[in-house]
Amino acid sequence: MNAGTLDPTLVILLVASCVAASCALVGSFLVLRGMALLGDAISHAVLPGIAVAFLWSGSREPVTMLLGAAALGVMTVFLVELGTRTRRLQEDASIGVVFPALFSIGVILIARYAGQVDLDLDCVLYGEIAYTPWDLLEWNGQPIGPRALVLNGGVLALVASFLGLLYKELKLSTFDPALAAALGFSPVVLHYALMTMVSITVVGAFESVGAILVVAMLVVPPATAYLLTERLGHMLILSVVFGVASAWLGYALARWLDASIAGSMAVAAGGLFTLVFAMAPTHGLVAKALNRRRLRLGMAEQLLMLHLEQEGVARDPASIGRRFGWATERVAQVATRARRRGWVTRDAAGGLLLTAEGLGAIERSGQASLRHPPSPAAGGLPTG
Repeated sequence: MNAGTLDPTLVILLVASCVAASCALVGSFLVLRGMALLGDAISHAVLPGIAVAFLWSGSREPVTMLLGAAALGVMTVFLVELGTRTRRLQEDASIGVVFPALFSIGVILIARYAGQVDLDLDCVLYGEIAYTPWDLLEWNGQPIGPRALVLNGGVLALVASFLGLLYKELKLSTFDPALAAALGFSPVVLHYALMTMVSITVVGAFESVGAILVVAMLVVPPATAYLLTERLGHMLILSVVFGVASAWLGYALARWLDASIAGSMAVAAGGLFTLVFAMAPTHGLVAKALNRRRLRLGMAEQLLMLHLEQEGVARDPASIGRRFGWATERVAQVATRARRRGWVTRDAAGGLLLTAEGLGAIERSGQASLRHPPSPAAGGLPTG
């Protein structure tokens, strides 16, 4: 198919998907290493590398830009760690010193020396993915495809190859650097190799989506996936799925609102994170709230059973409420839960009694009282 005949909407979605996937893959390791903020720093600090590469080469040739950005990305990591090693600065403070300084240098260089060409601050910060279908890459005077699609597709292939080759080593150095070093793998080399890939990924997406969406895709999809799984392989897959879904949903949102495409994609990523943060089956807010409720009811149930075991006779719900400061509804709720389990029953007068199954549950938990053995009235239990 001729490059010029590609559907513009398809090109936009493919570019966004490539950016989202590559950012999600490297971003997963940043999130797991507790270095998400460093990814933000690199995404801004590579700007002077892009500017210097452009001024040195006089063109926006992709390889030169990637090399310049990668060099500044590694330099950013080195400067941050240099500040941290002084033990006078925490990592977040060191990042806060390094990346604004480098980013400002890049802004000055672009504004001063590249203000009249197609490399400006709006391009770097916000990007405009809507223009990518018409910015074609040529070879021998013939268009071979949209520049952003070719570049970001190549970056995605490079990132996937890098992770495929060093998956076990990166996994080991991420979770146990000491063991990785003992087995002969250099955590430092792997760390800088990963940061180089982050830099390449960032600059590959700069022109098409801008720094703001790059930061969102580096952090939000991996953080969303992290809430759903505890396996690295599953996290990588889910990160890519959430990143691509954010791109497609964001594009639909931008069309609906007639708004910024990159901004809408970042909003979609945030929306998916919020949904998972609330509804995740294990770590979601709803699941945790339900677990806390079950825990409180379970503790209240145990307290009720211990009280009945110590008393050894039927107890009126009202007296139980006064004893523990529970409202009538609370007593009824706890008693109903215990009765469903067969641990508590009611006598003819409506009092609560501990059953044999209830006493067995207490003994299994190791909390049975030795001071007040239950009477035969408590469900026909033996006296001793």
